[in-house]
Amino acid sequence: MDFEIIKRQAEKAVAELLGCAGLKPGDILVVGCSSSEIVGGHIGKNSSLEAARAVFEGIYPEIEAAGIFLAAQCCEHLNRALIIERACAEKYGYEIVSVVPQPNAGGSFATVAYGSFSDPVVVEHIKAHAGIDIGDTLIGMHLRDVAVPVRLSVKRVGEANLVSARTRPKYIGGERAIYR
Repeated sequence: MDFEIIKRQAEKAVAELLGCAGLKPGDILVVGCSSSEIVGGHIGKNSSLEAARAVFEGIYPEIEAAGIFLAAQCCEHLNRALIIERACAEKYGYEIVSVVPQPNAGGSFATVAYGSFSDPVVVEHIKAHAGIDIGDTLIGMHLRDVAVPVRLSVKRVGEANLVSARTRPKYIGGERAIYR
């Protein structure tokens, strides 16, 4: 497995999403990442810190440069909790919970994020402005209510499927309403 290729695929995907999602500094981008799927295994069965690190190193500099908060989704064993910076939790009023992710209880990507953030905390729920799902990790529960698929040129990271979305405000009001 060429982890440099994985890093470049992840970097390109996040750059494309940031280029078209209309995110502002302080917004949240949720990333779910199955390192098992990236290396050709089944989700939850072949965790790879190397693959997770390659993805993190590909996406995090892009996200930081844009002033966006990264939310790294944990696996189902931690109920898909999220690793975020304390500043993000404080800005959005998210309740912090107590757990430290590990490769087999939280996932390799969440473990790498937890070890890389300056002041990591774990929260159970967020409402992100956009997201990238690498390996069918089911990030939808952490997106704002109206998710809009974003088609990127990158369809896979390693062997894992890649899907992305942005969100928009709800349209309300009925036939007389005007939308911008």
